[in-house]
Amino acid sequence: MASDGAVAIPADLQHAIAALAQTERLLVALDFDGTMSPLVPRPEDARPLPASATAFAALSALPGTTTALISGRALASLRLVAGPPAATLLVGSHGAEVWLGPGAAPLELSDAEQDALSRVVAALEAVAAEHPGTAVEYKPAGAVLHTRQADDAVGDSAIAAARSALTAGSGIHLTDGKRVLEAAVVRADKGQGLGLLRDAAAATAVFFAGDDVTDEHAFAALGTGDVGVKVGPGETAAGYRIPSPAGLPAVLEQLLAGRERWSRTQQ
Repeated sequence: MASDGAVAIPADLQHAIAALAQTERLLVALDFDGTMSPLVPRPEDARPLPASATAFAALSALPGTTTALISGRALASLRLVAGPPAATLLVGSHGAEVWLGPGAAPLELSDAEQDALSRVVAALEAVAAEHPGTAVEYKPAGAVLHTRQADDAVGDSAIAAARSALTAGSGIHLTDGKRVLEAAVVRADKGQGLGLLRDAAAATAVFFAGDDVTDEHAFAALGTGDVGVKVGPGETAAGYRIPSPAGLPAVLEQLLAGRERWSRTQQ
């Protein structure tokens, strides 16, 4: 398999992928927005790059290999835009929602968390109403103020207004992202989510790729023998970097090829 216009993989990353492919039980976990999919103005319009989706699906079908998505999106939104393979494990809302297969318990909020969620939604809706081009995304355990379609000055003003309205609220946890501010009523992060996935897959090594500041928790949770790939610019704890989502297909395809070779040796 080869993606059209494939981006060259750095030599050190090639070596790391080759070694990773030999592990007994591999977890391949990816962020979605800005990683599998380019960032788009409207979250509902995001879709994975076809070559990334194809390689990811092929990995999910291999023995000893578990695939997973770890996203800030709510699980329902993640399923809708990502269309993941049936066996793929899912972590949504930055770790507050987890799907580890049929029978997984849905997220349930306490009365205090429900009250905090009502305050979050009211505050962000008020901010969005006063700042053209901003919008609110609703999640089971929080809400997100999106500013990608607003002018820079308007977006900055909206984020500041939202932060001012919510910082005094008890039980509300704020997280900055790329032109978004998320307010959650359940404290969770992608590092915790990756730990749950590692345990569920009984993984002996992990591959994780992500692009945003919220992915740094997952990169920090990686250990010896794991491979973390930062997608795009910015400071990171990841050991490797590719310039954009367009570079991910080549990485996944190399990992797939190495994993297929390893699988044949186990037969």
